[in-house]
Amino acid sequence: MKTNYGWVIVAAGALMGCVSMGALFSLAVFLQPMAEATGWSRTGISSAMTVDFLAMGFAAFGWGALTDRFGPRPVVLAGSILMVLGLVLASRATSLLEFQIEYGVIIGIAAGAIIVPMMATTVGWFDKHRSIAVSLVSAGMGVAPMTMSPLASWLISIYDWRTALLTIAAVVAALVVPAALFVRRAPVVPGAAPGVAVAGDSGITVGQAFRSPQFLVLAATYFACCAMHSGPIFHTVSYAMACGIPPIVAVTIYSVEGFAGLVGRVGFGLAGDRFGAKPVLVVGLMIQALAAGAYFFTREVGEFYGVAFVFGMAYGGVMPLYSVIAREYFPMRIMGTIAGATSLVASLGMSLGPALGGWVFDHFGTYGWLYIGSFAVGLGATAIALAFPPFPSAGRRVVQTA
Repeated sequence: MKTNYGWVIVAAGALMGCVSMGALFSLAVFLQPMAEATGWSRTGISSAMTVDFLAMGFAAFGWGALTDRFGPRPVVLAGSILMVLGLVLASRATSLLEFQIEYGVIIGIAAGAIIVPMMATTVGWFDKHRSIAVSLVSAGMGVAPMTMSPLASWLISIYDWRTALLTIAAVVAALVVPAALFVRRAPVVPGAAPGVAVAGDSGITVGQAFRSPQFLVLAATYFACCAMHSGPIFHTVSYAMACGIPPIVAVTIYSVEGFAGLVGRVGFGLAGDRFGAKPVLVVGLMIQALAAGAYFFTREVGEFYGVAFVFGMAYGGVMPLYSVIAREYFPMRIMGTIAGATSLVASLGMSLGPALGGWVFDHFGTYGWLYIGSFAVGLGATAIALAFPPFPSAGRRVVQTA
């Protein structure tokens, strides 16, 4: 029964992630029509996305702790309603600052209430098939730009940007809010109350977990991984255009990365269940680093597609494995807090790539050093991942503290 309903959790998480993250990423589609209609700068509008990532990372830590205390349903329901509110308010914004607060801060906080709690909740529902279950939830988030963005583009073609954004809010209200009602906390061991240490739970506190080698290695690997791939993700289209690729073709390179990410999430999830999450993560990080370095030598369209597929498959595939590894080390009663903390660290890493990539291009007139740097950071992430302590034996979670 536990596993059967676990797949309902997976379906709800995939749907919520797809629609909510799709709504967040649809800003790229709104950028040009908003700039033309309002006179706001593209830099100013785009900065709302940077605020989104930072707000999502910091908020995820708090939402994760609330998930541990009250369960996931009230958290994801609150986040769903908050996202609808943020989209409605953003569609009515009369100034750039107002839009940045409503789209960047409110929607970023709302996204943090959906993504991290659903990933943390999913791992608790599965003893077997845990990697593929988490990967399928992540895959829902991965298809977001390929589902909601086309919808946003179609809406803008027939309505003004405000009406289109308001319609996106209605879609979130119709799909994400009801899906949140299906979310349940994973069942606890019989005879134990929620939040109480049980057999196989060392009774570790959150503070002890944060000081443990397991968490420090997990957080450092996650940070380096995200810092490594965020620059190439954000700047590769511009790099392709600088290599003479037509803009309309260069954009499709990003689509190839997105599709490959879906393949990677499923493939790496299955491999994680078969061979273990840690070795699969190490291999994925190495592939990711090599693909980033390969961009340095890429010039032709076919080469870009090939490298983009490998790169997208690797970074899409490794991301869900961090939640799986965290569950192997830490008890479920603090999993929301652990997931929130690692998400915060990952968001800080993600925020570095776009800015540093722009600095590299402004100072050197080329993106070459961005890919060399990403390759080096990727190797560093792989080396850090090799330092993961062994998993505890079945039925035990004994975490060493520093």
